[in-house]
Amino acid sequence: MAEADKDRTGGRALAEPAPHLAALSEKARDYARNARSENTQKAYDADWRQFASWLRRQGLDPLPPDPQTVGLYLAACVEGGPGRPPLSVSSLERRLSGICWRYRQLGFPLDTADPHIATVLAGIRRAHARPPAQKEAIYADELLAMLAVLDNDLRGLRDKAILAIGFAGGLRRSEIVGLDCSSDQTEDGTGWIEIVGADQNGGGLLLTLNGKTGWREVEIGRGSSPLTCPVAILETWLSLGRITRGPVFRPLVRKNGGVSAERLSDKHVARLVQKTALAAGLRGDLPEGERRRAFSGHSLRAGLASSAQIEEGHVQRHLGHASAEMTRRYQRKRDRFKVNLTKAAGL
Repeated sequence: MAEADKDRTGGRALAEPAPHLAALSEKARDYARNARSENTQKAYDADWRQFASWLRRQGLDPLPPDPQTVGLYLAACVEGGPGRPPLSVSSLERRLSGICWRYRQLGFPLDTADPHIATVLAGIRRAHARPPAQKEAIYADELLAMLAVLDNDLRGLRDKAILAIGFAGGLRRSEIVGLDCSSDQTEDGTGWIEIVGADQNGGGLLLTLNGKTGWREVEIGRGSSPLTCPVAILETWLSLGRITRGPVFRPLVRKNGGVSAERLSDKHVARLVQKTALAAGLRGDLPEGERRRAFSGHSLRAGLASSAQIEEGHVQRHLGHASAEMTRRYQRKRDRFKVNLTKAAGL
């Protein structure tokens, strides 16, 4: 029997994988899972579930991928149906990205340049595309009003630090909650903080972040008042919360009011911005439902980008924008009608 096994394997007996290779295999799977952010991975998983469910209802198999079937699915999504509101073009494009990603993982790349997909998607864009809906930017005076509605207890101090650091750093909500007290402290951290002494131009906070466009450093200087200074507020939160290692921003334990060891969810940032913006009376001219939809975690980042009166390249690096065009988008909104070509032309 052993001889037969050797013959079928080219003269080598079958063996279990070496322990170190099994460990490397598991580590490789971990790296593959970390290739995309947790939120992106969740969205892609949901995209595939929706697609697979539609295929089952049509009596179709997911493998091998069929561009014509995918084109039909795109058309079905944008048309909607009973209990299924139509998808926007941006949501549809994201769903197609999720489907393509899953097919690549299965070893069956989907060719999105195939006419059955590309032509259908081009027609959908032409018929249904709309300008992207932008969240309201929060400016410095509005941020101060939002800080004022929060209490000075432990929860309030944490939330003040989130708002102040998020605005001054122009951070994405995932970057805010991904901060650790120092480098290499947690596996799920996406950056860390360093408090710099006053001997370096007054000092402040240095953030090292691994964002969408790679690693970058963000400097947050000290403010003019300890009540509104992002660095001072953060120092108070860390001191009273007795946080010296691990995640900077954490939930509070309901049982005793202490600080949990877990990392705060990025959803908390969005809810916090909405809640405090409403409480501070921002955009009071809008109905409450529209006001709630007008603000999100991105409003802090948009506020800094829109109001920063400094060199464009510095703003781009600070925010981690992939292109200068993205930075100019905010500045164009800030500078609307500053140059009046109608008057300049003599009208």
